[in-house]
Amino acid sequence: MNREEITHLATLARIRLGEEELVNLEKELSSIVEYVSVVSEIAADDASAAPKVGARFNIFRKDEVTNQGDQYTKDILAEMPKTEGRYLAVKKILEIGD
Repeated sequence: MNREEITHLATLARIRLGEEELVNLEKELSSIVEYVSVVSEIAADDASAAPKVGARFNIFRKDEVTNQGDQYTKDILAEMPKTEGRYLAVKKILEIGD
């Protein structure tokens, strides 16, 4: 890859590269791409490394209430920095126009 292509890729990735980084990357990029292609070939050739999938069963639990109503409300409200009744009080950040 040439310097213009590297600069374009850096711009697309929103990475700011200095002159020294461009020079180093220009030298190293071909070996990086070559290494990735070697790793990809090894991964593609090693079919035995593919995970074995067995029978699947419904692993979801039943949707049922396991605690009493308001069991944790008091504890949760005690952890809030500021409350209004049973609600967390926050600073108003939106203005609704007419």
